[in-house]
Amino acid sequence: MAMKAERDVQAVVETRLAHETHRLATGLLVDAGGRSSVPCQALAQLRDFLVVNLRHHHETEDAWLWPLIVAAAPDTKRALDELSEEHERLDSALDRLTDIDLTGATDHDGDSESMSGHDRHALREAAVAVRDCVRDHLTHEEPILFPALRRHITPAQWEEFAQRVIATTPPVAGHLMVGFLDEVGTPAEVESMLVTMPPPVKAMLPALRSQAAADLRVLRGSRS
Repeated sequence: MAMKAERDVQAVVETRLAHETHRLATGLLVDAGGRSSVPCQALAQLRDFLVVNLRHHHETEDAWLWPLIVAAAPDTKRALDELSEEHERLDSALDRLTDIDLTGATDHDGDSESMSGHDRHALREAAVAVRDCVRDHLTHEEPILFPALRRHITPAQWEEFAQRVIATTPPVAGHLMVGFLDEVGTPAEVESMLVTMPPPVKAMLPALRSQAAADLRVLRGSRS
C-alpha cells in the first residue's frame, strides 16, 4: 500500500504556491504578448499585477523574512545577501517592463483596440527578460529558502510574516492571484493559504474566481 506523502510546513506550501504563480504568470505574459488578438487592457492588467506582486514579494523577503532567518541561522546571511542582489537585477527588468506603453490605439468610443507592432515586440522582449530572470532566481532561491523555512522559521513567525504581507499587498488585479493559485495548488493548499484572508475578501472569492477565469481566458486567446 502506497504511503501518503506528508504535507510540508505551511511556510513552504505558501512560498511554493507564490513562486509557481510567478512562474505561470510571467510565462503567460510572454505568450499573450505575442498574440495580436489579446486586448491591450488585458495585457496591461497582467503586466501591472506582475510588477506590483513581484516587487512586493521580494521586498518583504528582504525587509522581514531574511532578518528572521539570519537571526536564527547567521550562516545563511551570505546566501540571502546574494539572493537580494538578484532581487535588484529583477527590479531592473521590471522597470523595463513598466516603461512599455500599453495604452494602444483607440476606436471612436475611446476603447483600447490594439498596440503598434513596435510596442508589442518591446512588450514581449521585456516580458521574456522578466520571465527568465524570475525562473533563474527561483532556481537559485528555493534550494536555500525551503530548507531554511523548515528549520528556522516557527509557525508563529510565519503566520505573523504572512499577515504582514497580506496587509501590505497593493490591491492591483488581486483576482488574478486567486485564479493563478487555483491553477498551481491543490484545493486543500489554496484553502490553507486563503483561510486567513479578511472576511469581506473571503466572501468575494466566488466573484473573484469568476472574474479571474474570464480574464485568463482572454489572455490565453479564448473568450468562450
